[in-house]
Amino acid sequence: MSIDIVPVTRENFELVLPLIADYQRFYKATPDTERNRNHFGRLITTPALGAQWVALSNAGHAMGFVTAYRVLSSVSAVEKCLLNDLYVVPDMRGQGLGRKLILHCTAWAVSQGYAGVHWQTALDNHTAQRLYDSLPTSRDAWYTYTLLGKDIVSG
Repeated sequence: MSIDIVPVTRENFELVLPLIADYQRFYKATPDTERNRNHFGRLITTPALGAQWVALSNAGHAMGFVTAYRVLSSVSAVEKCLLNDLYVVPDMRGQGLGRKLILHCTAWAVSQGYAGVHWQTALDNHTAQRLYDSLPTSRDAWYTYTLLGKDIVSG
């Protein structure tokens, strides 16, 4: 099967939305199509935020996607490229598509002047970690903390 990795545009945006929802369910989030349409649509209309690509089969089916965000780093005082989302449909896993999406995103990042990309994954996502460890990556250990406004008790 031939796969093309192309930028997400207005013309193919609706193809990637179901994959985004599957990705969110994988991470135990509840998808909201309108919220996703608004959020990810901003990458089409405001490229300064980042970019997104979809892997399309020769039949035009979405097989995976990758999203990159431009973020500021206080530690290094530079803008970095955050590979925030990588998803491949279950039937295509183990065939190299995830690797191709990462490398595509990295090539874009380098073309934009970044040194490369960085990303995180869940501690229990061992399948993804096998892919990431097969690349010439380095791994750091950080804890992620979240404080929600609704959890702040005033007074």
